[in-house]
Amino acid sequence: MERFPFPDDLVRAQQEWHDTYRALTLPCPRRATELRRRLLALSVRIHWHPFWSTPSGRTPSARVELRQLTGGGRCAAGAAQFGSRLDAAPRHSHA
Repeated sequence: MERFPFPDDLVRAQQEWHDTYRALTLPCPRRATELRRRLLALSVRIHWHPFWSTPSGRTPSARVELRQLTGGGRCAAGAAQFGSRLDAAPRHSHA
């Protein structure tokens, strides 16, 4: 796998994106609207980061590597960080 010189702030933003996304996938997340807004803001920050304008950042493989670098093994961290935001009420399906 190719190595890219990802800036620390971009790596942190992508890690936060994964954590926020995982928090939304938990049953009955509290403040789901707040989490969705956070996810959107992080998506914008990641998408428009100046790194993607550099020669290293112009390749699609750089985006893939960033997601792989930051997404692995973080399920427990995301769940623990947002675990207090769970409702006691069961989630209802709107089929």
